[in-house]
Amino acid sequence: MAANPKGDPSVGTRATAQELRAAKVGVESPAERFRHEILRTLDGLRKRGLDRAESLRALFPRTVLPDATYDDLVAALVAGAHVLLFGPSGAGKTSLAKDLWTLFPKGVWVVDGCPVLDHPLSLVDPEVARRYPPCPICRRRFAPSGDLGRFDPSSVDAARVPAEFVRLREGYGFARIQGSSEVFPDHLTGNINLRKLEEVGDPMSPLVLEPGKLLQANRGFLLVDEIGKLPLGTQNVLLQALQEGTVTPSKSRESFPGSFVAIGTSNLSDLDNINDPLSDRLTSLHIGYNERHADNRRIVNLARAELAEDWVPEILLDAGVRVVEAWRLRMSEDNPDVGEVGSNRTLIDVSERADAIALLAAHPVPTSADLKSGLLHAMRGRIRARSGDSFRQNERRVAEFVDQYLPSALKRSAGVYWCRYYKGQLKENAADAEALVGEGRRLKDDATLTAQLAADGTTFPRFRAFSRYVADREHPPGAIVPTDAAVNVFRLLEEFSLFTCKAEDDDDAPL
Repeated sequence: MAANPKGDPSVGTRATAQELRAAKVGVESPAERFRHEILRTLDGLRKRGLDRAESLRALFPRTVLPDATYDDLVAALVAGAHVLLFGPSGAGKTSLAKDLWTLFPKGVWVVDGCPVLDHPLSLVDPEVARRYPPCPICRRRFAPSGDLGRFDPSSVDAARVPAEFVRLREGYGFARIQGSSEVFPDHLTGNINLRKLEEVGDPMSPLVLEPGKLLQANRGFLLVDEIGKLPLGTQNVLLQALQEGTVTPSKSRESFPGSFVAIGTSNLSDLDNINDPLSDRLTSLHIGYNERHADNRRIVNLARAELAEDWVPEILLDAGVRVVEAWRLRMSEDNPDVGEVGSNRTLIDVSERADAIALLAAHPVPTSADLKSGLLHAMRGRIRARSGDSFRQNERRVAEFVDQYLPSALKRSAGVYWCRYYKGQLKENAADAEALVGEGRRLKDDATLTAQLAADGTTFPRFRAFSRYVADREHPPGAIVPTDAAVNVFRLLEEFSLFTCKAEDDDDAPL
């Protein structure tokens, strides 16, 4: 059997249960497989020199959360728990759940042709069959004369059970449920396939079942978004699967396997709608907004990494983040009308809206005015529109808030930027700083001198060093000349930092 770098066979490899038994292929639950994958990955990261906190963060490359949250989550998963991620809207719960699915090991041996991906050894090994009962379709398939009552795994010819190594995917080992009042039990258990019913003729036969979400997730991963919005009857169907690892469709005489790792998400307002027995089966983990400014900046940077052709100066990016952070500190998360104005989605939207507004205004690079418009656009867009009057009232609140906090955010962001350059590059040399400011003031409004700077490697040496610093730090796209980028940053520093370095400008905390 051809193997991939992890030691698994190649996808599409075929064998028989007899060959798997001879090769001593193990049979594990989804939780056990996830546990081993996490531990294997962490071991590899530590061998590369990462410490514990760095290794845990590396498991989730597309999310930014406090280290303690990663610690709690990984401990729960290694212990084999199902997890409920709860917190304010837009805090990153669904993104984290998607990262978990990315991490989940996807290569498995299955019975060729089984709709719910039975393990081949569950049909030929009584102990495996006891722990992981095969589905009634496979039992009928390998029972003498197709009689379910006569199925005995100890008497099935292992050489007759075809196996295939597959990669789990949507509908086959992975299922996602979007919680709503219209998700009924049959969505989870399955429905009758009319074409199969015509062939079989018995509406109670397991052979006519079209697998629902829980059966589609068997041997893999189930994501339930907004689990508290599911009707109680639907929650009870999920509860059976979490308790027993089985699913009993309402129109079937037989139970099907439903073993998976379940990750649920819930906003704070829906927690009371989750029934107690189901809640007891889930390890609850609060996912809140990041308190560290550097973490919120990382969220924006990760999102903008895919926008290679767009550039928003870092001072503006940083100031936009600070305004949203200030909103979080001063406005209640419990107000449903404005609860998402301070979300991570807003953090990301601000710079994208500022960039779009600058593009429409034909500005080569976004300005502080474009940032203000982007903030208003992004934050207003997250207000829940219940009525015209309430929306306009909340719109005014947002506008007043931006007017109040944007100036101080721009001053803080510009001050931090200048202080890092003044202390790190200029080594607090006041004479060099004064010379740089003089060169910048000559260049910022003189296109001829700026063009000379770009073409001549000897003029304006201090501003040329500043230009290299801006290029290395901000990576403007190739369409923007590095010296032009530096001039734009200089204008922001002159407008908002006044080239002073105060004690608070070393502090990356929110306003």
